[in-house]
Amino acid sequence: MTEKPLLDIKALRIRVGAVDILKGVDLTLRPGRLAALVGESGSGKTMLARAILKLLPPGVRISGGDITLAGEAIVPASDRKMRTLRGPVAGMVFQEPMVSLNPAMTIGAQLAEALRRHTDLSRDEIRTRAIEMLRRVRIADPESCLTSYPHQFSGGMRQRIMLASVMLLRPKLLIADEPTTALDTLSQREVLDIMVQLARDAGTAVLLITHNLGLVARYTSEMTVLRNGVLIESGPTADLIAGAKDPYTRELVAAARRAESLAEPCDAEAGRLISADNVAVRYRGRSDTAVSGVSLAISRGETVALVGGSGSGKTSLGRALIGLAPLERGSVSFLGERLSAETNQIGRTMRLACQMVFQDPYSSLDPHRRIGTIIAEPLRHAQDLSNDQKRQRVEEVMRDVGLTGLDRRYPHELSGGQRQRVAIARAIVRHPAFVVADEPVSALDMTIQAQVLALIASLQKRYGFACLFISHDLSAVRQIAHRIIVMDSGKVVEEGPTRRILDAPEHAYTRSLIEAAPGIDVPARPVASRQLERTVP
Repeated sequence: MTEKPLLDIKALRIRVGAVDILKGVDLTLRPGRLAALVGESGSGKTMLARAILKLLPPGVRISGGDITLAGEAIVPASDRKMRTLRGPVAGMVFQEPMVSLNPAMTIGAQLAEALRRHTDLSRDEIRTRAIEMLRRVRIADPESCLTSYPHQFSGGMRQRIMLASVMLLRPKLLIADEPTTALDTLSQREVLDIMVQLARDAGTAVLLITHNLGLVARYTSEMTVLRNGVLIESGPTADLIAGAKDPYTRELVAAARRAESLAEPCDAEAGRLISADNVAVRYRGRSDTAVSGVSLAISRGETVALVGGSGSGKTSLGRALIGLAPLERGSVSFLGERLSAETNQIGRTMRLACQMVFQDPYSSLDPHRRIGTIIAEPLRHAQDLSNDQKRQRVEEVMRDVGLTGLDRRYPHELSGGQRQRVAIARAIVRHPAFVVADEPVSALDMTIQAQVLALIASLQKRYGFACLFISHDLSAVRQIAHRIIVMDSGKVVEEGPTRRILDAPEHAYTRSLIEAAPGIDVPARPVASRQLERTVP
């Protein structure tokens, strides 16, 4: 006897205005199964997931097709009916936990909300169940966690808390929308191992939405590929990765496997550009140091990758090198200028010759300004350039990054990959000597990621800038970096040439980072009922 599907989607169409963004998609998921929904930005993955719970944004509507969830017809269901289904029948872990967690409510209040609505448990029983679930997702001191607020936790911990809040009701279906995008490889693996273990213990089916085919290969048994709102192909994960029929799926798989170096050989004789000596960074109100006694040197035209877990001090060090984070001790030297803890004053040459590509381009781009104006902003102090020359420089760099003709658009009118290109264009328009790129490809799908990495490499070859490449994506690091520096708890634990570090790491922490990185050719394996050794502090 064939088992009835838990989720059955037939010919689903979703429309914005007069445009169909999902065009007749079919998807079936049986109880207890783990399936992946993959595709590039704008393919319709998230809209399909939101449609299952009828959580589509304003202006977006279901224009055709059927959705059946646990025997319930979703498309005609009333809001009242959907409130009974959201939580006990289907729950969703959203892409950005800081946005989906209420910043004004304690963690305890947010965990208790669904249990109060859907169960008859007493206040003490709700508290006990919440503490037990926080322990299961490896949160140390869960009692203290209940009285804390979301901003007091790292991204990885917030994602665990979101997972705990959804799994408290033991839903039949868990929808996880890019649950590990901004996490390092260790946190990424831990969060997904916990998610899969909780789901299997509760008999919950999982629909994993991701652009990371390594995670798809490691955790799922079924895979559906979307492109521009159209279902390209679906089937067993191993079969599609080993022998996809559609050229687009083959392109995704090839992009995930591509790991050849894009970095041009670096001239060691080019000379040291920037160096740090015993740098320490401590933020006001914190007793611990974010960076503790780090020394490094970067040559002209060299790309150095900075890798490590969440909270290891990578971003703090990158910001300190260009004067965006105050030094507690130590100094930074750049082209004859010196930034020290005594003054924390950055010189004009250093200020104009150093630029940063921020981690989240959407939040770092002014939503009220057009793209051309944003990119031109760093040129306002270029007194040696006329207005015509500035305009020509902007047009040139927009052409270099593939944004020709988009200067009149606003950030919200661009895709994630295009916004990242805007951030890169803004950083290089002054032809800087040094660029800090903080997780520049973390939120991009594999094909766009490959394009952005190739773009950074080609721009570096053309303009000759040095780059500090901060990333948790080791495949991206292998392609772009000449050297790697590994950080843990604010300290450097290992450094050396890229190939040596990734192929023959010497430090145990480096080995754990590499082993945790998902590979597309790693077969899916069951998650045992083992306990993870690492507990988040």
